[in-house]
Amino acid sequence: MNAMSANKKILHTMIRVMDLEKSITFYTVNLGMKLFRRNDYPEGRFTLAFLGYGNEKNNTVIELTHNWDREEAYDLGNGFGHIAIGVSDIYSICEEFERQGIEVPRKPGPMKHGSTVIAFVRDPDGYMIELIEESLP
Repeated sequence: MNAMSANKKILHTMIRVMDLEKSITFYTVNLGMKLFRRNDYPEGRFTLAFLGYGNEKNNTVIELTHNWDREEAYDLGNGFGHIAIGVSDIYSICEEFERQGIEVPRKPGPMKHGSTVIAFVRDPDGYMIELIEESLP
């Protein structure tokens, strides 16, 4: 084992968002995450918000970065794929998302060339969120 792999873990994934309140609502209300902290940096003119399913000490979280003066949408690029979240009852979850007007571009069903049931939804900025049906405690 090399020194870089010993006692390491992924802390967070950062995505840039246009409307921080709308994004926080999506990740907390629609995806059930908890907002752990939110910090404004007036001199840098940005805000960071950290969300997830468990505390930052033991779990990987998402960092939403809002640059206050940004007026045009971010180019999502073609290198970023998606954030994956394990869920139970994926069909009901996606039905509820659609009732709320959340885009579900890939309806729930078995993945191509496999049997795992997946779906994709878009967050308010267009980032793809993959839902994977699992047996959760």
